[in-house]
Amino acid sequence: MKSGEDCNRGRRNFVKGIAASLLLIPLLQFCTNKIAVLVMRLTGTNHILGHRLWIKDFPKPVEQIHIPYLIIGGGISGLSAARQFHKKGISDFLLIEMADHLGGNSSNGQNKYSKYPLGAHYLPLPNFEDKELLNFLEEEKIITGYHANGLPIFDELQLTFAPDERLFYKNNWQEGVVPKEGNSTEDDKEFQRFFKLMDGFRAAKGTDQKYLFNIPLYLSSKDENTRKLDTITMKNWFEENGFRSIPLFNYIDYCCKDDFGLGIEFVSAWAGIHYFAGRKQDSVLEKNDSVLTWPEGNARLAHHLQKYADQKTLKNHLVYEVKTENNKAFVKAFDDVKKISLEIIANKVVMATPQFVNQHLIKDRKVFTKSFHYTPWLLATLTVDDLSDNSSFPLSWDNVIYDAKGLGYVYAQHQTLNQVQEKKIITYYYSFSSGDLKKTRREIYKKDKEYWKQLVFNDLKIAHPDIEEYTEEMEVFLLGHGMISPVPDFIFGNAKKQASQNIGSKIYFAHTDLSGISIFEEAFHQGINVVNQILHETTLDT
Repeated sequence: MKSGEDCNRGRRNFVKGIAASLLLIPLLQFCTNKIAVLVMRLTGTNHILGHRLWIKDFPKPVEQIHIPYLIIGGGISGLSAARQFHKKGISDFLLIEMADHLGGNSSNGQNKYSKYPLGAHYLPLPNFEDKELLNFLEEEKIITGYHANGLPIFDELQLTFAPDERLFYKNNWQEGVVPKEGNSTEDDKEFQRFFKLMDGFRAAKGTDQKYLFNIPLYLSSKDENTRKLDTITMKNWFEENGFRSIPLFNYIDYCCKDDFGLGIEFVSAWAGIHYFAGRKQDSVLEKNDSVLTWPEGNARLAHHLQKYADQKTLKNHLVYEVKTENNKAFVKAFDDVKKISLEIIANKVVMATPQFVNQHLIKDRKVFTKSFHYTPWLLATLTVDDLSDNSSFPLSWDNVIYDAKGLGYVYAQHQTLNQVQEKKIITYYYSFSSGDLKKTRREIYKKDKEYWKQLVFNDLKIAHPDIEEYTEEMEVFLLGHGMISPVPDFIFGNAKKQASQNIGSKIYFAHTDLSGISIFEEAFHQGINVVNQILHETTLDT
């Protein structure tokens, strides 16, 4: 999950998940040396409420609200839009969210030992030309100043502490997540050749003098030869370039799952290369790929954005219809607390919601939204007594197990100054990469808590044979539509373009699935850009 020698960190940025606890079941387990009580929780998005969109069995509206601007969706895109309205001097807006909290998949859980992420859990250092994001980080005191050469100074307490990454490879832990110790000579040569190619892609520009790969994605070059990479899979590219190393194949597969949910066999080569080449590593003097992170993950960033929607938010409200009529936008929503419906009449509506939701809200959207592919995810947060592994390389922030089914785990308390912890909190990540995501999605909801418990334990036992004995609590968090996955012909395809077009200058769209890559930066800029577009068109109209 780093670039260059250690590959860009793209882990687990998926912007579409909101936790709602479903059940709490104590399970007694008899271990070898003691009786352990394992508390098992199965949580996930409120898909039961969300699935009511299919049947539309909502009561008629009994209340009405008039507002100039309405934002639907309280994830990062929606919160960023709220911030941009505020920065433009506009306070007369409303944000509406289905869940009982804001943040989307940049949300978190908490127990008596620590906060922990329920989705995206870090932000790589931004590209130096991304001034909008740098300004936001400065506003929130994450950037504390600037060097004489103009490069930002990041708060050291919000950068990952060392040791930041390790890999369990060939029965031993080693530093970093790129396999090094134990490779064959040919494997090492292929890794070197691969990273040299990625370095070239990172620096290369098209005839339009734009980087071939950039973040946010819309800043990337329109070079046609490069865009042809979007028509093949990353596996095709791997083979066409003469790579054969199994460790390299597995590493790239891990990286693709990390950022896109789908592995090397399914994502487009353009997206796969963008993972390594999009981040320029040019905002710090050391040219390294450090990341910003917190015990609660990117929920910290969501919290910073939430103040712009303070006193302007309706939570626990499910929007079930959006349409235009008489030069206005009409929105119907169900209050899941009061069990009533209301109608909101707005001049402009920002749909900061994914297309798999929008197709149930707005007429005639299913034609192109069927081309949007969303990979399900599982997160499991464990409270453990011990995590000793007799390793010469210590527990790190990110811990990856080679050739495991999942993507490893992060240690939530790694960023705390007190390194003596009564219990340790780790969060394990698993993406359901497959060629039939709809089938996979149906199957995961048929499994019970016992199935998921064993899946998590079996994967972690590869590196920690005693993990089951020392685990006191596990929360399994399922996301049916975890993140947008850029399959071939999607990023530059027609479906995404059609879904991005506004409706009658009344309904506008902003979400990471309209970028094609589900990372914080894309969501952040989606919110900014949609507000700028609305205000620009409003100015022209007047």
